[in-house]
Amino acid sequence: MVNAGDPRMIKDQVLAEQVFYVNRALLKQYADASGDQNPIHQDEAFAKSVGLPDVIAHGMLTMALVGKYVSDIAGGSAKVLEFGGRFTKPVIVPAGQEVDLTVSATVTEVADGKATLSLSATSAGVKVLGMAKAVIEL
Repeated sequence: MVNAGDPRMIKDQVLAEQVFYVNRALLKQYADASGDQNPIHQDEAFAKSVGLPDVIAHGMLTMALVGKYVSDIAGGSAKVLEFGGRFTKPVIVPAGQEVDLTVSATVTEVADGKATLSLSATSAGVKVLGMAKAVIEL
């Protein structure tokens, strides 16, 4: 993976993708660590009763994994100057399965010692973040 210190980072460059795997055990661990015990993240019957297709990953877990990708690209969290996005679809996590969260980036600008990245995050081929971008220090 090209990182921010790499002199080859140039405008329009597509950076290597990273795949994170999400399963129900990870959702339970995240719920316990974050204190977010909302049943849509753990109880299939409840999730379906409120109109969801199945249990969904916590939005902040999704953002944390995308943030890890950005931090890895930047060469550490101290070099991440800006990071954001909007949730467009949930990451659906059926029982007994690991689902992908596939993250990639394209360099949209390199100037003044900074690179702006347009981020892509999908799960099962479905876009889960929109307007996602980061600015990193080179």
